[in-house]
Amino acid sequence: MSRTVRWGVLATGGIAATFTADLQAVPGAEVVAVASRTDTSAKAFAERFGIPKAYGSWAELAADDEVDVVYVATPHSAHREAAALCLEAGKHVLCEKAFTLNSREAEELVALARDRGLFLMEAMWTYCNPVVRRMTSLVADGAIGDIRTVQADFGLAGSFGPDHRLRNPALGGGALLDLGVYPVSFAQLLLGEPDRIQADALLSPEGVDLNTGMLLGWESGATALLSCSVVADTPQTASVTGTRGRIDFPRGFFHPERFVLHREGHDPEEFTAGGAGDGLHGMQFEQAEVMRALLAGETESPLVPLDGSLAVMRTLDAVRDRIGVRYPADDIG
Repeated sequence: MSRTVRWGVLATGGIAATFTADLQAVPGAEVVAVASRTDTSAKAFAERFGIPKAYGSWAELAADDEVDVVYVATPHSAHREAAALCLEAGKHVLCEKAFTLNSREAEELVALARDRGLFLMEAMWTYCNPVVRRMTSLVADGAIGDIRTVQADFGLAGSFGPDHRLRNPALGGGALLDLGVYPVSFAQLLLGEPDRIQADALLSPEGVDLNTGMLLGWESGATALLSCSVVADTPQTASVTGTRGRIDFPRGFFHPERFVLHREGHDPEEFTAGGAGDGLHGMQFEQAEVMRALLAGETESPLVPLDGSLAVMRTLDAVRDRIGVRYPADDIG
């Protein structure tokens, strides 16, 4: 592979647009193709971003020999289908979160990528954020002692009608996979897969979660109190408390520009990281990590390891089991 990494974008929604805008500012990245289910949508997206090739089918993008890696930006209900199509065609893949609808689908994608020797990564941009990486480094060095609690929430006060995808079980609707994946991933970045999981939720008439609370526990004695919602605008903050101090993230903890370290006997210390507030949306860090790994010949990212993504999906499955949310895809396989 040359030093230029050629990207294809699969899907043309809002997240694809944000991703593409950031990607075009990353040195060494070239967006060469976009695909949608319709020619009209693909051509409009290509014209908007100056992308040379537009395809009205996913298969055409997957077959393009000039594409090195595909960013899958569909709703998560289509992640397995789209990512598998690209992997089977020999393409490396960056797949949006939640990684898939359930852990079985995630395991299938990971097995396929590993069998083909291809790069695959969940687009958990939080893990690649330089501020979050600074936090994990401080925690690893013992800055706050042993972790005892993690708190994180992500809620939006939306007016999502019965026809919206967030209310549709077939599309993986509900707060958990869209928003809850962030608090869960944040907690597991620090503590790994939990040993105990409790959860409660308000469900919609369609059977998806509108408002969910989670309590995770580890054998170490650490706990995580997490929540997500599509009916309440929560603080969207996070805190990590240890035996010797605490780290607080302000609103927008999932793509932060700063955090504050509190330690007994010290004034509060604010940490920032270069490039976290450079006018882009924050996706440039995961994009750079994908490109670094590809140019190094790596098939997994140490920042967003596949085993970690699988562990998060198992937790999300367990939470859905506790609150009584099932998707039609759960009964397949």
